[in-house]
Amino acid sequence: MAAPGENLRINPDRLWDSLMEMAKVGPGVAGGNNRQTLTDADAQGRRLFQSWCEEAGMTMAVDTMGNMFMTRPGSDPDAPPVYVGSHLDTQPTGGKYDGVLGVLGGLEVVRSLNDLGIRTKHPIVVTNWTNEEGTRFAPAMLSSGVFAGVHTQEEAYAKEDAEGLTFGGELSRIGWVGDEEAGARKDRMRAFFELHIEQGPILEAEGKDIGIVTHGQGLSWTQVTVTGKDAHTGSTPMPMRKNAGLAMARILELVDEIAWSHAPHAVGAAGHIDISPNSRNVIPGKAVFTVDFRSPDVAVIRDMEHRLKTGAQKICEDMGLEAAFEKVGGFDPVTFDAACVTAIRNAADRLGYSHRDIISGAGHDACWINRVAPTAMVMCPCVDGLSHNEAEEITRDWAKAGCDVLFHAVVETAEIVE
Repeated sequence: MAAPGENLRINPDRLWDSLMEMAKVGPGVAGGNNRQTLTDADAQGRRLFQSWCEEAGMTMAVDTMGNMFMTRPGSDPDAPPVYVGSHLDTQPTGGKYDGVLGVLGGLEVVRSLNDLGIRTKHPIVVTNWTNEEGTRFAPAMLSSGVFAGVHTQEEAYAKEDAEGLTFGGELSRIGWVGDEEAGARKDRMRAFFELHIEQGPILEAEGKDIGIVTHGQGLSWTQVTVTGKDAHTGSTPMPMRKNAGLAMARILELVDEIAWSHAPHAVGAAGHIDISPNSRNVIPGKAVFTVDFRSPDVAVIRDMEHRLKTGAQKICEDMGLEAAFEKVGGFDPVTFDAACVTAIRNAADRLGYSHRDIISGAGHDACWINRVAPTAMVMCPCVDGLSHNEAEEITRDWAKAGCDVLFHAVVETAEIVE
């Protein structure tokens, strides 16, 4: 396939202005965004994105999971489309760029093609995947997972938020249930490209413009429940205590030790912790916490899971406590498509941007789409590696570089018509 010339660049001011305009929808309290999935703010952001795409000459399709597909036609109506995009939903205290850069970067690719009068053989479809964050309705990447056949729509529609509202009910309430069957188009995808901020510190620390994502870390979530006995903190002798909180502390030390044993690429921690009864003068009788292990090597993940269970069981037995384990989430490591990765690397070289290969430490819609179509990701730095935080920040130059590389990789794959 012919590569575009290095003179082809996006309009960085227009991209930045679009990012700032979208950030006005669902503003947070500290400069970021709270545009959680299937809220009124999400619906408003969708309508704004739709209006921009239609102004750029694209047509919209929406599937039964609310995934938005905005199409720029190709010269060959039978050619499989090239997809590009990410997500518009945010964390409750999210930033202005996580996911949004990938969606609006895809829009900027189309706008730039229009500016330059360039036609492609293959259609280009800019996509907004519903509920990537998974904050309101777990798990993350829910709708791209239904699209790829990882989850069923029935399961997804039944998911409830903290208030007992269902995904299906809220999708209907905001008016974004489409009539296209979810996943109906998955067998006719030429490729999928996703631009994203790194959400980590490596690119900024090394002064690299571009991260070429070769792999995505696998993830394992194990919920551990430790059961002891509630008792008075002042009158219960130390030898007679069954302290679930102390057992949890020792298990968390084990989690850290396990992760360090597989350094540098493996990581592990517990981010969700509940202690019961959580009273100042009561020894905890129950601790429930979720251990998050990640690695690009599936064998390492399995080893970490095994060592957690055997080690935690031993800790609890020695303390006269009970332990239970439940796998509550996860996916195997992802190896992205070699040809798509090469298209991104060639684009960065052609444009003169510094780059390095990188392994994504977070889950992305691209991880599920990789199961049904050739897929790869472009990453740009973010300040201090901070993300899922209202202080999340990138520079105009980083956004420009990432979108320039995306532009070239997408156009090369979609094939310019002379």
